[in-house]
Formats: sequence, C-alpha cells, structure tokens
Amino acid sequence: MGNSQHERERTPIEADRQPTLKGMRRAVWFLAAVAIAVVVAIGLLQASDDAPQPPKASFGADTALAQLEGAPAPLAALHARANELVDGGVGAFEAQLKKLRGYPVVINKWGSWCGPCRAEFPVFQRVAARKGKSVAFLGINGQDPTDEAEAFLAEFPLSFPSYVDKGGGEPVATAVDAAGPFPITIFVDRKGEIEIVLAKPYGTVAELEADIKLYLRA
Repeated sequence: MGNSQHERERTPIEADRQPTLKGMRRAVWFLAAVAIAVVVAIGLLQASDDAPQPPKASFGADTALAQLEGAPAPLAALHARANELVDGGVGAFEAQLKKLRGYPVVINKWGSWCGPCRAEFPVFQRVAARKGKSVAFLGINGQDPTDEAEAFLAEFPLSFPSYVDKGGGEPVATAVDAAGPFPITIFVDRKGEIEIVLAKPYGTVAELEADIKLYLRA
C-alpha cells in the first residue's frame, strides 16, 4: 500500500415622488412573495442529491442488485456477497483487494453504534448502486457485536460485503491506514495503492461521487 493521509484541510426605482401607502403595501406583498419563492427553492434543493440524505428504509437491495447486473466478474463477485459480514481478518481482506487490481476501490469503515456512520449509510447505498459496475466498494465493520451489525445491515442493506475487524488494534483497518476514528473512507487506485484516507462522514451523494472522481478519476 502507498502513503495516505487523514484529511485535515484538502480538506447587486428610482421614484419621482414619495411612495404612497398603497405602493408600500404592494412592496411588502412583493417581498413576501419573493421570500416564499426562496423557501420553496431551498426545499427543492434539499430534496436533491446535493442535500444530506436521511436514512431511508425504502432502499431496495434487490433493485440495486438488478441495476448492477452485467458488472465485470471481479465486481459481480462482490455483488454476489452483498450485505455479508466476512471473517478471515487481514489475510482475507488483502486477498480480496488483490483480486480487485485494475479497478478503483472505495472502502468504508463503519459501526452500527456510530451515529455519523448511520447517517452516511444511505449515501453509500445509493452511490454503490449507481457506480458499482465500474468501481468496487467494500466495508470494514469494527467494534461491533455480530448481532448488532447484522441487524443494522438488515435495516440498511448494502450491495457489497463488509470485512469484520476483530480484536484490539483494528488489524484490518490498520492494513489500509484507517485505524482510529469512525467513519473513515479509503480510496484505493487501480494499482492497489492507497490514494487518500478521509476521516469524515459523507452527507450527500454528490459529495461522495465528487471525491470518487477527484481521487480515483472514476
């Protein structure tokens, strides 16, 4: 793996006479109408991909997997293990990364107990479904009882597997320079080298997709 870094900071009537009372009232109503229009516009923006996405139980895992049909074999193999919690430690995780050489990889470290992780999960659900035919996605689950991690994945299913990081010292996360805070997202290039490690939550689909384009050119 290559060098990495935790982001610190990469991150314009004129009037000929005095206005009448009637004219002033018209001006007030006009300003009110403008204010309402602004509120509506903001509301529409917040409903878009550029606004933070709240957790959605309506995400369809089956629909997402159908959308990913026809992916190249190494990526299709990940989709076949959708939502799985994978044991095997560092060895199994690094073997999986080796199989993904030639593809950009996005790895998300999460825990069901982590509030920011829960908030960003819908973003990863949607982006993985949208870009999973050209970009590989993997999870690292840490500091989580198995039953709680499984219950969380049942509520927020993923189209890719997550590797379980057992034991002290976060050995799996350490292998990709991602030990420490939650959540963390790691961007690995097509050669298998770490491009950057970002210790931050993603609030929007557009934000994550922009970083994938920036760091992985994908």
